[in-house]
Amino acid sequence: MIRKIYRLWPQRGLLLRIWSLTAALAVLQGLLLGLLVPILRALLRPEPDFAAATPWLVAGAVGLVLHQVLFVLSTPVEFGAGTKLAAQLRHHLMRQVTTLPLGWFTTERKAEFARTVTSVVGTLAPLTVLVGGPAITGVVLPLTVTAVTFAVDWRLALVLLGTLPLAVLALRRSRRIVAEVSVDMEVAGNEVAGRTIEFGQAQPVLRAAGHGSTGGARMRAALDDHCGRSLRALDRMLFPDLSYSGIVMAGYVLVLVLALQFLFTGTLSAPDTVALLVLVVRFLESLGGMIDHASGIGAMDYLADRVEEVRHVPALPRAARPVRRVDRADIEFSDVTFRYERGRPALSGVSFRCRPGTTTALVGPSGSGKTTVIRLIARFFDVDSGSVRVGGVDVRDLDHDVLLGEIAIVFQDVYLFDTTIEENLRVARPDATDADLAAAARAARLDEVLDRLPDGWRTRVGEGGHQLSGGERQRVSIARAFLKRARVVLVDEAASALDPENESAVNDAIAALAEDPERTVIVIAHRPTTLTSADQVIALDAGRVVETGTPAELRDTGGTFARIYHQYENARSWRISS
Repeated sequence: MIRKIYRLWPQRGLLLRIWSLTAALAVLQGLLLGLLVPILRALLRPEPDFAAATPWLVAGAVGLVLHQVLFVLSTPVEFGAGTKLAAQLRHHLMRQVTTLPLGWFTTERKAEFARTVTSVVGTLAPLTVLVGGPAITGVVLPLTVTAVTFAVDWRLALVLLGTLPLAVLALRRSRRIVAEVSVDMEVAGNEVAGRTIEFGQAQPVLRAAGHGSTGGARMRAALDDHCGRSLRALDRMLFPDLSYSGIVMAGYVLVLVLALQFLFTGTLSAPDTVALLVLVVRFLESLGGMIDHASGIGAMDYLADRVEEVRHVPALPRAARPVRRVDRADIEFSDVTFRYERGRPALSGVSFRCRPGTTTALVGPSGSGKTTVIRLIARFFDVDSGSVRVGGVDVRDLDHDVLLGEIAIVFQDVYLFDTTIEENLRVARPDATDADLAAAARAARLDEVLDRLPDGWRTRVGEGGHQLSGGERQRVSIARAFLKRARVVLVDEAASALDPENESAVNDAIAALAEDPERTVIVIAHRPTTLTSADQVIALDAGRVVETGTPAELRDTGGTFARIYHQYENARSWRISS
């Protein structure tokens, strides 16, 4: 356990200081107790020999002073150490996460990462100090006492030595059960948390159904399940705790019986018996106290595994000599095959080329591979076979920062930071001038939004941008692309769920992006207005390219593009007529 925690922290200096001082205090405490042997031998004679006891008493006094000095030194080190350790590990995880493939960040994994950085690290760091220290003492002190006992009576020392492995085995079993229980309880706790959020969000529905105060059946089931798991957890931990305490108590009783027997048979002197019994009491007290930390040690084990899971996520492979320049913005797929984890191929043998100064529309039914194409260009993932080239260079050979510096992505679901519109744009280019911001806003039709907002550029958008409508968020995202001046722009169904006004504004902005002769635009779209403005259309179905051509060429072929185009045209005509 100690080794696992030690490996976990990237900066181990603080841990080493804490643990070294703790171990030194434990060893010194055992040696000070060992001084009882020569002191009692000198003082418990028929005529006490104070001269013989004096050097040992002086040594004990010096040892006590040294113990106090070490204790004083350790106090400021331990004070606030949990906060410092948590900060170190969080910084390390945040740095590491910037090296992970962007495709790793699914909704579930983002939530898992957030929990790991906040609650897991926030619990593990103080436990490392509050439980790790006593755990070291609980091991080092009994070993020191055993070594001292060997110097006095090897027979009793063997009993202590035999007690240690049995106690360790029982403690390991208890720790393992605590770790399993922790997993079980987290599942139940997450379910209760989810149902609690649902309870708050669904109040109108619950009240209308007469369940406003009691919650729905899922809420009650989650609470009942949590209660049941808690009771089962207590039952599971009872026997290991009792067995550990039984082993420690059995060791104490055996030592006591043997010591008295040796005393009465004359093979152990009275002073040595008294001193050894004091040592044994401290041995068993320290060892027995470990069971009080079993839950903490089990929790540390579980939490450390959680952090290790994140730390062991493989980073994107980096080329030994990465290319640090992109000369042109053409994009080429060459016989690309790719599959997600444990899934069927998302793309199979896909090949196409997009020239600078053109707009390419990707069309196809849901699950055809359109979004996968966008992700592979931005290197969210690496292809299984084939190659993706930007500017004639395989994206795997490009410096990743250089690649992302050339790409702007307009997602279907735009995320904005909880700050002003201006600051959200400056994410793309922090050194942009006011004139640059204004030009990007005009090109993206964002200026229309700013004019009707009372605070204009200073308007705070709220968490995730919820203070703005979907179309307004899209305009901010497109303005970022203009401001960034990226030569490759990837648009993932930006206008798919917008009202006609915002759809028209977003489509105009995308068309404006494509006017730059050095820029390559790839857009996933179904709307006829977007499709007809494209220079080429690539139709995908089941991960394969089934059609390639201009909109005019494909409109009347009866293929995938024609079917999608006419479906939307018919739907639009129906809306107008109704």
